[in-house]
Amino acid sequence: MLYSIISEDVPNSAPLRATARRDHLARLEQLKTDGKLVVAGPHPAIDSNDPGTAGFTGSLVIAEFSSLADAQCWADADPYIQAGVYQETTVKPFKRVLP
Repeated sequence: MLYSIISEDVPNSAPLRATARRDHLARLEQLKTDGKLVVAGPHPAIDSNDPGTAGFTGSLVIAEFSSLADAQCWADADPYIQAGVYQETTVKPFKRVLP
């Protein structure tokens, strides 16, 4: 089943993101390689694809996992959590309707 992982950053998270970005992206690349990743990316703090110094306010991942517990476990192990980037992460089942 698909699950959405919605994470909210702490204020001024850019320096923290930089410390863990490589490891964070490596985990997403593994989901992609495994054919389980639907979409992933950050939420810019301003209305721009490149928010510059405004940074990001959080992230969204939609991916396939065998259970809600597995999706939660994967989310809890995110390097951004360990680096203190995320202040909150919510994992929910997701039903894809379109496309």
